[in-house]
Amino acid sequence: MPGANRSRLDSVRNVRVGLSGGVGSGKSTVAAMFAGHGAVVIDADKIAREVVEPGTDGFARVVERFGDDVVADGRLDRPKLAQIVFNDDAARGDLNAIVHPLVGVRTAELTAAAGEDAVVVYDVPLLVESDMAAGFDRVVIVQAPEQLRVQRLAGRGMNADDARARMASQASDEQRRAVADDVITNDGSREDLQRQVDAVWRRLVDGGDGAAR
Repeated sequence: MPGANRSRLDSVRNVRVGLSGGVGSGKSTVAAMFAGHGAVVIDADKIAREVVEPGTDGFARVVERFGDDVVADGRLDRPKLAQIVFNDDAARGDLNAIVHPLVGVRTAELTAAAGEDAVVVYDVPLLVESDMAAGFDRVVIVQAPEQLRVQRLAGRGMNADDARARMASQASDEQRRAVADDVITNDGSREDLQRQVDAVWRRLVDGGDGAAR
């Protein structure tokens, strides 16, 4: 099993579950289902937005690096910033160097506040791309067929070409499955998705495969 050789420190009180999946896979829906079971969900994207809110050190550093053009109505113009870094590795690296450490600090704070014996689900879109799998006790991947993902993104206002370009910039399904302990396939009904989440949850709380205590 992919997670069998993953190291785990005895000092970690909480069960740390890394949840990931490609854009349009339905990862956020799965995260909400885990929360319904009582998991503490830490959303990396949400934290990344919080640490660059106006008035924060993160906001000031991003504006210093990228200029006032990335500010609109006193806040970061996220579409403009995304456009700048999407095809510029150096710019993206600079942005990550600002945001990632701040996200790490806030994540540690939320983890410490979760309490003993909590199941903490970390919703991390780029878990595989950032080579973070080894930092979790268990990795859960959400997958869905490409065309279905394109349709979902179209419902959010993204055209098909942009959706496929976004997917192509992320890890492949094969790369995600290679680090997964559990794979949830989100291509059917909500009831079917819930059944899969319930099954993974039972493995977590029952201590299956060394995941939960």
